[in-house]
Amino acid sequence: MKTIKKIGIVLTMVFATLLSSCSSDDGGGGGGTASLGQVKAKVGGTNFTSMDLATFATKQVIGGFTTIIVQGSDASGKAIQLILSDYDGGTGTYAISDDANISAIASYIEANISNPMASQTWAAPYDGSGSVGSITITEISDTNVKGTFNFTGKNQDGDDTKAITNGAFNVNFTSN
Repeated sequence: MKTIKKIGIVLTMVFATLLSSCSSDDGGGGGGTASLGQVKAKVGGTNFTSMDLATFATKQVIGGFTTIIVQGSDASGKAIQLILSDYDGGTGTYAISDDANISAIASYIEANISNPMASQTWAAPYDGSGSVGSITITEISDTNVKGTFNFTGKNQDGDDTKAITNGAFNVNFTSN
């Protein structure tokens, strides 16, 4: 009887381990989730997660136009910034395109603290880019904004591009 009980416990542990080790595909476009105070993404296939202390969102209404900015930075000087200008106030997906009605802009920055002139920025959209990504607002309130994003940015100092995929954000708005 003890042997059967031990086999049952071992099988339960094996089954639980198998269930917890399953994962979904994390490539491609926007997706995933971020914890409160985080911007997360894959940058050229490498994980990026911002620090809570270096992550913020602002929402400003000037002259009837709303702009939302979400930015997250990590300890090594890397940052992702998302900007929605002329935001219409609802949830939905906004194209990062050089011909979109609502201006959606995204950038990935690698700051070089020892040599600031060597810092690099990949921005989207860029001249002649067409549609190169999207920002999706999944939830928004007076205090918080959540969503997903993906984009391909072009280096501002060259022609190389960088894919930022599987992005997600969950950030409280700062007080003005």
